[in-house]
Amino acid sequence: MNARMFPVPDRHKDKVYLVTGGAGGIGKACAERFAAEGAQVMIADIDPDGQAVAHAIGGTFRLVDMSQPDSVRDLARTTIETFGRIDIWHNNAFSAVFKPIDQQTLEEFERITAVGIRGYWIGAKVAVEHMIERGGKGVIINTASVQSFIGEKGFSAYQVTKGAVLALTRSLAVDHGPDIRAVAIAPGLIKTQAIAGIPDEIMTEVIAGIPAGRGAEPEEVAALAAFIASEEADYMSGTAVILDGGYLAIG
Repeated sequence: MNARMFPVPDRHKDKVYLVTGGAGGIGKACAERFAAEGAQVMIADIDPDGQAVAHAIGGTFRLVDMSQPDSVRDLARTTIETFGRIDIWHNNAFSAVFKPIDQQTLEEFERITAVGIRGYWIGAKVAVEHMIERGGKGVIINTASVQSFIGEKGFSAYQVTKGAVLALTRSLAVDHGPDIRAVAIAPGLIKTQAIAGIPDEIMTEVIAGIPAGRGAEPEEVAALAAFIASEEADYMSGTAVILDGGYLAIG
């Protein structure tokens, strides 16, 4: 973990945190952070490497395809059976291709939106239903993107999903406050495997346009998620917190 990252001991002690897309990148860093702050962690991913991540932090892993509603419902049911409840549901899984719309296929679009819209919706639905039934508070975190706010070349289907994430977050906050909060995190360039396929010339252009002059570490997103889910952020709901090194400030 980067020396600048300082987990708050016991901030999430005995809380149950579920993160989708937790086998790598932002999801993995978040799982590690919440475990370090005392949470019981359920990692969900279509990638079986999530099992090793869960083992390393003392968490639990479930192989899940977020594009399949029954798989998501089973994830919620298994988490409740394992831990007794869900306090924080983090929709973080995604699917994307780097192509302009004339080169994307309908099958690619349907896969991307099945994970990033339908998967987030059904995830939030099963989490909220459980939280209401339990009569307690809860937090829904949705991973959005700077591409929720602007257009960038080659990501039309992905950008459709990330725009929808903001709308879903606002709707959840309005419908289910004050007991259930919903907050989106909108990261900019994060140094994960997800950006490995972006051409070098595009990456050079992107970094040149970031006032911070770099991409962020996944641990920086995890630090923000841990704060958002905490009681310190109890008045924060229905909004997106941008973590982009000043990228959107350029306009």
